[in-house]
Amino acid sequence: QVQLVQSGGGLVQPGGSLRLSCAASGSIFSISAMGWYRQAPGKLREFVAQITRGGTTNYADSVKGRFTISRDIPKNTVYLQMNSLKSEDTAVYYCKAQKNIADYWGQGTQVTVSL
Repeated sequence: QVQLVQSGGGLVQPGGSLRLSCAASGSIFSISAMGWYRQAPGKLREFVAQITRGGTTNYADSVKGRFTISRDIPKNTVYLQMNSLKSEDTAVYYCKAQKNIADYWGQGTQVTVSL
């Protein structure tokens, strides 16, 4: 089992920045990738960004150039730095860890971009 605890998020004005954190614990050996997803009201959950065990990153087109995923290996933590935030970035953000054939999810954190 893998446990994921998220922190960060909140309310920010358009153009502002936020950083999300996701700390992994438990049986973290062999996690192949960690990523961020988001779900806006009335919409399906969508991919935002991912970082693989080898350090390869990829992003949804909608966030490229604005969001950066990174990790602190000794702390078993993944971050999502979000810059130039837009109102359409408003959503609940979820951290996900992939291990073998299983996906583990964080508890979700609200990000609201509004004046």
